[in-house]
Amino acid sequence: MTKRQHLSSMISASNLLAAMALWLLKIYGHADVRLLDGERTKWELENRPFTTEIPSFAPITYRLQEPDWTLRASRDLVLEGLGSANRVLVDTRTSSMYNGEDAMGGTVGGRIPGAISLPAVMEMENGQFKRWQTPTTNADGTFKSADELRAMCYEKGITPDHETITYCVRGGLSTHLWFVLKYLLGFPQVREYDGSWAEWGNLVGVPVE
Repeated sequence: MTKRQHLSSMISASNLLAAMALWLLKIYGHADVRLLDGERTKWELENRPFTTEIPSFAPITYRLQEPDWTLRASRDLVLEGLGSANRVLVDTRTSSMYNGEDAMGGTVGGRIPGAISLPAVMEMENGQFKRWQTPTTNADGTFKSADELRAMCYEKGITPDHETITYCVRGGLSTHLWFVLKYLLGFPQVREYDGSWAEWGNLVGVPVE
């Protein structure tokens, strides 16, 4: 893999960075935000055009709305809801992180108590990180069908009759799942804990499984 290809792979990031940007824009009331299904991976596979030109835009006044904090879970909200029958926590990190074998992002390994694992996979090439493969997407980067996504979530106990909170290491993988649950499956109550394990795994006195 060349340096440029490696950089391209990290930029595409399986739509993770784009999903986090969408989540932030939605918090501040931006009405029309979309993800490219298949992201950069599918675009490259189809030999679509690229450019290195930097676009120029005329300055405008952009007015934000009051933040919609129902889309976000704080550390205290997560802590207060532990053990609640009406809430589901979903851990989107790798299985080794979920099991506590890899403490990446925290001073301790493990998971938030009661969290369900819907793990992503770190794809490696020649001993180096290549990209994330999320369980919600196909090999070409496109999202799986709604029926496939629904079956996968329901099998894990992730259903729309609960408030769902997603988390990962720093928010990329989990905002991607947040998007799937809220916009592709229509779950009414989905929050993203963007502090994720980088925060929880470094806190003193919080419970860890």
